[in-house]
Amino acid sequence: MNTQIVKLLEKYEERILGQGMNLRLLLSAILAGGHVLIEGVPGTGKTAMVRTLAKLLGGRFNRIQFTPDLLPSDITGSVIYNVKEGSFETLKGPIFTNILLADEINRTPAKTQAALLEAMEEKQVTIQGTTYPLDEVFFVVATQNPIEFEGTYPLPEAQQDRFLFKLLIDFPAFEEEKDVLKLVLANSFSASEAEPVISMDQFLQIRREIEQVTVNDTILEYMTHIVRRTRETETIRFGASTRAAISMGKAAKSWAYLDGRDYVTPDDVKMVAKPSLRHRIQLSPHVELEGGNVDQVIEELVGSVPVPR
Repeated sequence: MNTQIVKLLEKYEERILGQGMNLRLLLSAILAGGHVLIEGVPGTGKTAMVRTLAKLLGGRFNRIQFTPDLLPSDITGSVIYNVKEGSFETLKGPIFTNILLADEINRTPAKTQAALLEAMEEKQVTIQGTTYPLDEVFFVVATQNPIEFEGTYPLPEAQQDRFLFKLLIDFPAFEEEKDVLKLVLANSFSASEAEPVISMDQFLQIRREIEQVTVNDTILEYMTHIVRRTRETETIRFGASTRAAISMGKAAKSWAYLDGRDYVTPDDVKMVAKPSLRHRIQLSPHVELEGGNVDQVIEELVGSVPVPR
């Protein structure tokens, strides 16, 4: 693995405590060129996690607080008339950045959600009929609060499918929470103080290296069997799409690279299966009534597929 990525991971884990697995998955997602949906209660460090990653990568960072009155043009930008110059000019919105934090995306109506999701898919934005390309490194991290449902607009399943991963942020363990308190109260923690570890050009070079990570036919069959099994089991009402298999493959390549290998193993696929699938399947009503858990169903499903030798 690239020594700069090793250093980046070390610095990242020094600054964001108690979220080692999610930090690695977040880095895997941006390396794979995907986007991430994070679900977690307020105050668990979601914003700090994303802002710190942007700083360490030397990229531009913007944050949008989604509200019910947010308009699509508040995200993409608009055309205004400049009285002084006597001409129209385009004001680009906060979406023109490298890393965008879409905070509480489920608090804004579907029309505004769609403006963001279209840009994620097309990597371009149209303002008053003129199309503008987004940066080559364009990474959206959307957050949603799982405990407040009043006045929210849940993302439809088809739109959740646009995200490579769905990560769940839980409260840290006792010792980790104490360490966070110690750092913050001693004024020794600030995402804005994080120094870049690599440049955007170096990051793009690493992406090109990840493209060379090999996935042999037995691994491709393994991933295909897992995704197809989600459509065949009675515990799942709606199974995962082909896009889920593609996402799993891209994520497994990034995970293998972070593990210092140029080939994907079944263990890489297992590591990315839950975050790749948990937002792409719907449990059957009888499973939900029995208190079934999405992650548990995925774990059992993956375990039921023979591992290639």
